Amino acid sequence: MNTYSIFNETDEDMSEYTDTLKGVLDYALKYEKVDNAEFNIIFVSSDKIHEINREYRGVDRVTDVISFALEDSMDIELDHRLLGDIYICLERAHDQAVEYGHSFLREVCFLSVHGLLHLLGYDHMKPEDEKVMFSKQDEILDGYGIRRDNNG
Repeated sequence: MNTYSIFNETDEDMSEYTDTLKGVLDYALKYEKVDNAEFNIIFVSSDKIHEINREYRGVDRVTDVISFALEDSMDIELDHRLLGDIYICLERAHDQAVEYGHSFLREVCFLSVHGLLHLLGYDHMKPEDEKVMFSKQDEILDGYGIRRDNNG
């Protein structure tokens, strides 16, 4: 059984999005055939994600999502997969929803799936890897019914 927690370290009320986000995450885990894994999603401000980006990645700017994959650095055996943490900047999510012409809900779901795929080992550093990861993101979101064309 997969377990994850969603933490909100901002003043923004995210309760109306929680059920859909959980559904998308459950769908993504099933799509990737992941069982018995644990991870967290943490909603943060632009100041907080800027601080995290600077401190841990050496990049002095705000970003939309940062994933910290624990499996990459663990030497212990567990009876489940401890995937890590996904930090999402809600201010950037709002801005990007407007920029890309879709809903805030779709952007939050996109960033969550993007972060989860990073925790599962996908990246987009090379064009061929980007094609695989971005294709999976679209398949998961479309499969769950959160499409760009319906402003989902």
